[in-house]
Amino acid sequence: MDPVNANPESRYIRQEKLGEGTYATVYKGKSRMTGEIVALKEIHLDPEEGAPSTAIREISLMKELKHTNIVRLLDVIHTETKLILVFEHMDQDLKKYMDARHGLDTPTIKSFMYQLLKGIAYCHENRVLHRDLKPQNLLISKHGELKLGDFGLARAFGIPVNTFSNEVVTLWYRAPDVLLGSRMYSTSIDIWSAGCIMAEMYTGRPLFPGTTNEDQLQKIFRILGTPSEQTWPGISQLSEYKQPHVIYPQQNITQIQ
Repeated sequence: MDPVNANPESRYIRQEKLGEGTYATVYKGKSRMTGEIVALKEIHLDPEEGAPSTAIREISLMKELKHTNIVRLLDVIHTETKLILVFEHMDQDLKKYMDARHGLDTPTIKSFMYQLLKGIAYCHENRVLHRDLKPQNLLISKHGELKLGDFGLARAFGIPVNTFSNEVVTLWYRAPDVLLGSRMYSTSIDIWSAGCIMAEMYTGRPLFPGTTNEDQLQKIFRILGTPSEQTWPGISQLSEYKQPHVIYPQQNITQIQ
């Protein structure tokens, strides 16, 4: 028997570590069959629990989502101790890309935003919320292609909108309705994150770098103004809503440096 077919894991040569997350480690890899460079996302399985729900969700969604601005899932390898997701390899993420350049020019920002919004639009047309858009999850090729990656928190949604968890999206890119405890959210959760990412590309720093939920809301309100029942009907009914101590006026967004 061909040892490569007998042991699916041996189809790829593992190279250097690219990153480590909550439940997975990502390595650069190479296909023994084709020589193609890939990214290997290794998820260690709990002996009792098996594969984490995030991994199962990511696999099921990524098998369906085929778009030029979404990273391609090439293969899935399941062994007794781990699950390996094989993705197309991208050169770096947007965070590293921005850090290396100390500011992006307008044509690059326009190109990246166009590609980001195309990827988001495709997800939403297919009733998928990404729910964790941030520079670290946007992958950039050496040809300037941008692709959405890491669908571990993504969810399919229907009509009417389902009740979701409010523990989603890295704090700095989390929409105010989610911060206030809303579980009835929809596509706007990803659009808010995209707006925060666009501002960061222009200024070179996060727009709302909060340290806690409350601090995050304060940073948002300082710039966009403190909402009220008049400007946001139903806000006072949200579970995390507190009567604000300070009422911030709305600023002109074009004046933000």
